[in-house]
Amino acid sequence: MSTTIDSAVKVERRAGLWIVRLDRPKANVIDAAMTEALRRVFVEARETTDLKVVVLSHSGPHFSFGASVQEHLPDTVADMLRGFHGLFRAIAASGVTVLAAVRGQCLGGGLELASFCQRVFAASDAKLGQPEIVLGVFAPVASLVLPERIGRAAAEDLCLTGRSVSADEAHRLGLVDELAPDPEAAAIGYANEHLLRHSATSLAHALEALRSRYHERFFAELDRLEAHYLQELMATHDASEGIRAFLEKRTPTWSNA
Repeated sequence: MSTTIDSAVKVERRAGLWIVRLDRPKANVIDAAMTEALRRVFVEARETTDLKVVVLSHSGPHFSFGASVQEHLPDTVADMLRGFHGLFRAIAASGVTVLAAVRGQCLGGGLELASFCQRVFAASDAKLGQPEIVLGVFAPVASLVLPERIGRAAAEDLCLTGRSVSADEAHRLGLVDELAPDPEAAAIGYANEHLLRHSATSLAHALEALRSRYHERFFAELDRLEAHYLQELMATHDASEGIRAFLEKRTPTWSNA
């Protein structure tokens, strides 16, 4: 059974498994509406006792171009950031194993979302990156997730350069766990072969054992980085300049202040 939530997210419910698709192609921009729709899905997932796996996928050729740049403007950035970080809290609290299926561009907040999953499947055409620095800002979630997933040196490379990497390079780095022509089918196949035969309750307890201390550190640090972003970064000239330059389709003029 498929349902649409706020025309931003589609959920296909199967026995023990949901396929959750970002559903605003082609860009699948993660704006406030999509963030809230996804948060509601994971709140429902937490309350669904026989759910074992969520496959986080997408409609259209691209996983996501990232979070809404428009919502990074000073009047909306606080609500945007707190809402987006609340989504990660809902995912962590759901107690459900989440597998990401990525084709095309997977950038910014899209990559943060995929990287937080237990396993990432990607097609050969995937391009993954954290381009926030190009806009004069940084990525709080990626700053915490990527060092855990791919090591500090590789995480610093992606976050400080803003470059995108191919699926092959992402696989070598460990950013992608498995390459597949159809990553959604591969994620479902992995769930069918390795996860769905287990107890939903036992999987949830195993996931808690694996991630509880990590989540404790992660969310404490995320609170700190969120405050730093809103109170210090957004007080600078260059953060606002980078966002406005992107929206105005021009090269930013950095003041280095």
